[in-house]
Amino acid sequence: MEAIVLVGGQGTRLRPLTISTPKPMLPAAGVPFLTHQLARARTAGIEHVVLATSYRAEVFSEHFGDGSSLGLRIDYVTETDPLGTGGGIRNVVDRLESGPSDPIVVLNGDILSGHDIPAQIAAHRAAGAVATLHLVRVDDPSAFGSVPTDDRGRVTAFVEKSPEPVTNQVNAGCYVFDRALIDTIPAGRVVSVEHETFPALLAAGAVVVGYVEDAYWLDVGTPAAYVRASADLVRGVVASSAVERPGDAWVSPSARVVGAARVSGGSAVGPDVAVEAGSTVDGSIVMDGATVGSEVSVLRSVIGRGAELGDGCRLVDAVVGDGARLGAGNELTSGARVWPGVRLPDCAVRFSSDA
Repeated sequence: MEAIVLVGGQGTRLRPLTISTPKPMLPAAGVPFLTHQLARARTAGIEHVVLATSYRAEVFSEHFGDGSSLGLRIDYVTETDPLGTGGGIRNVVDRLESGPSDPIVVLNGDILSGHDIPAQIAAHRAAGAVATLHLVRVDDPSAFGSVPTDDRGRVTAFVEKSPEPVTNQVNAGCYVFDRALIDTIPAGRVVSVEHETFPALLAAGAVVVGYVEDAYWLDVGTPAAYVRASADLVRGVVASSAVERPGDAWVSPSARVVGAARVSGGSAVGPDVAVEAGSTVDGSIVMDGATVGSEVSVLRSVIGRGAELGDGCRLVDAVVGDGARLGAGNELTSGARVWPGVRLPDCAVRFSSDA
């Protein structure tokens, strides 16, 4: 069984974290986020993965190599120009080994899902479909395009975002395609499967199926979602074989957390981090080499590699970029983002504006 994982995006909504690191390679529960997707793929019976890369492509191959450490064979294909979802899928076709009627799993590299991939593959085969989409039901479908299905589970339309959606089912970003379908996607140009490939299939009368499952699902595209995803992985809310022992926190063996400090809420504290006395890290990510001073409060926030938080700082829903330094007493809330290398003096106050 083979899979394509789309990891070429620049992750602009996650800046400044993605200035130096591709979004799928940001740490989550102690390992790059992509590790959890690859581990789930292997658990689902997938043996060969092709990573469709673009932005900072070398980071993926340097970390995962041939994939043997995960029990996979991994190939890499790099886009020189952005090709969209469909174009990215078509661009890796030469690395696929399956026959025309074999199913290929396609995963978006920024989705965390607990759904049953083998069951989606089985539904695809049972329906004789050329494409099967994982669909989830959401409370507010107006923020997404809607994907209605009939009583046989066949997709009937792809509806753009609307204040009055026709269904609460939305595209969850995991597809099963017949290999032959991938071969028909136009090569060498931008193609969107959502806006071009899928509507064309429906117009031609092809069988496109919606596999509806309400398991855990999260689009990890914003700092708030990224923090939540890592915390949910740490706590075992969504299972991953890349997490050895789910618990209230993950702390690297090389991190130093002073006894009077508290790390909780699914926080992940990376290698060579120091968390000083009286500080609280709750539901947050503290990356490699960062320093958290004494009496600091960090809630639902991300602290970048080598960043420093002075004594008495308070962060809520904030992001501090790699190598930034916050002097004592700074307060960052309401989505504030500090860019890499920035130095804030003692007692400077920032709320929601970028620093």
